[in-house]
Amino acid sequence: MVTTLPPQPVPASESPGADPAKRVLPPNPKAAAIVALAFTVLLYLVELVDVVLPADLDQGGILARDLSGLDGVIWAPLLHHGWGHLFSNTVPVLVFAFLAMAAGIGRWVLVTAIIWVLSGLGVWLIAPSGTVTVGASGVAFGWLAFLLVRGIFNRAAGQILVAVVLLGIWSGMLWGLLPGTPNVSWQGHLFGALSGIFAAWVVARMDRSQARKATGPGNLAG
Repeated sequence: MVTTLPPQPVPASESPGADPAKRVLPPNPKAAAIVALAFTVLLYLVELVDVVLPADLDQGGILARDLSGLDGVIWAPLLHHGWGHLFSNTVPVLVFAFLAMAAGIGRWVLVTAIIWVLSGLGVWLIAPSGTVTVGASGVAFGWLAFLLVRGIFNRAAGQILVAVVLLGIWSGMLWGLLPGTPNVSWQGHLFGALSGIFAAWVVARMDRSQARKATGPGNLAG
């Protein structure tokens, strides 16, 4: 005998009209803030170790087109060329990381992994030979690009409004996508932004796939 189960009750916090993919702020702001702050603290601890130790940790960054420099794709975003470099990345990292957790920390980890790896590989491929690239700005550009385009993919007015505000505040960062500033990796910024757009597309497809499954036939038991 096949029996159709009755519809399951929907929690008040997950009303049928609410679309988690269109959230503007993280579902758990406190946890998101802790994660963003913990990541930033990690960057400061790494820089402190770099200052204290006689070894130059920055040499563990991305060495362009050298096989021995590929492991720098993993380490480069954690390293910075001095405190000034780290200070300039701190606020964007905190703000963008927090807002990028609107779909939950799990999705943020996926988005960050995509940006981290693809932006690093882009730097490795096209940065000038012999140069070593470090810094979290590529990841920050990725988060910013993700935040700027996710509303378009999700058709979410609230997310688009946030994107406009972010663009107004940090529009100057967009100049970092172009070559011309000495000792600044426009390659990292450009590939970070492209990776952020790709990550937004991936997440949007995942959200649509989950939405289709959620609206499918009711559960059946045989």
